[in-house]
Amino acid sequence: MARDDVENLWIERVKSEGAVPLLEPDNCPNGWASPPGDKFMVRGPDYFTTRVKIPGGDYLLKPLAFDWIKSPTKIGEVLKNPNSRVMKAIAAEFPTGKKPFVWAFNLQVPSKDNYSAIAYFVALESIPDGSLMDRFLKGDDAFRNSRLKLIANIVKGPWIVRTAVGEQAICILGRAVSCKYFIGENYIEVDVDIGASMVANAIVHLAFGYITTLTVDLAFLIEGQTESELPERILGAVRFSELNPASAKPIDLPSDELTENPESSLPTSWWKSLGQGFSNLIHKDTPESPSSVSTHVNDYQEIVRISPKLAENMLTLLYRRNWEALFPPVDGS
Repeated sequence: MARDDVENLWIERVKSEGAVPLLEPDNCPNGWASPPGDKFMVRGPDYFTTRVKIPGGDYLLKPLAFDWIKSPTKIGEVLKNPNSRVMKAIAAEFPTGKKPFVWAFNLQVPSKDNYSAIAYFVALESIPDGSLMDRFLKGDDAFRNSRLKLIANIVKGPWIVRTAVGEQAICILGRAVSCKYFIGENYIEVDVDIGASMVANAIVHLAFGYITTLTVDLAFLIEGQTESELPERILGAVRFSELNPASAKPIDLPSDELTENPESSLPTSWWKSLGQGFSNLIHKDTPESPSSVSTHVNDYQEIVRISPKLAENMLTLLYRRNWEALFPPVDGS
């Protein structure tokens, strides 16, 4: 066995110890995988002149782990937790001297059960001084918020989710949602509070109702905003597929790390019911009882009460499928 393979056996162990298994990208039900970087299109070397994007290529970081966990309260600062399985594994493997540097992206899912999907990546070599990664680590939160980019590909899922999100969604995370950055001696953790954005919260609530049927690829990168920062390079990417909420591992947080997380005004079951209702509405051959139709109308009226903009977006989903007759637009709008 090659020396590098022996030295990296600890990575393989960490990969395999999560609540859901590491599987092959083409078949990973209730599991996770590392999708090829070329599944994502990033800014090419001449992007500012040609607007041409290129396949993402190899990651800058090595995939290390994926956690699907839940807690009585919102889960944050995971790598600071003395029970962090990733940090414990590194401490055991590297008791002295320089330790590998970990990047963790903690997606805090807005729900009453406080789920988190956490992707971990590791740098085994030193990060070059002055590089975009180095500047990201040494910069302030304003710089990080303006640069951390997420590319999300819906590989498989129901029409209503793919339409709400799009086949691909690209955003600067710090502008779209609330991000907190925690930097330690050998790690950076980004806690992404999806619930802080009404729009993101609504979309994730909708998607969560279908999570057991979804396959999603997520790539994290630092946006190149000058020619010298191109082409863009992907830090790391993860695929999770058909996750079962029951598979999430419960964890206990130290009392000083507990974070208040008021329960969402709209429970997951409500969003799932609503999503199924809209799915039924767009299939004209699906018969519905008068009481069922009344329920969907009441659901829509509730959305209008809570968020008129979200109600407008939901109508847009229907219009895209040429079902304007369901909710005719008001003259002059």
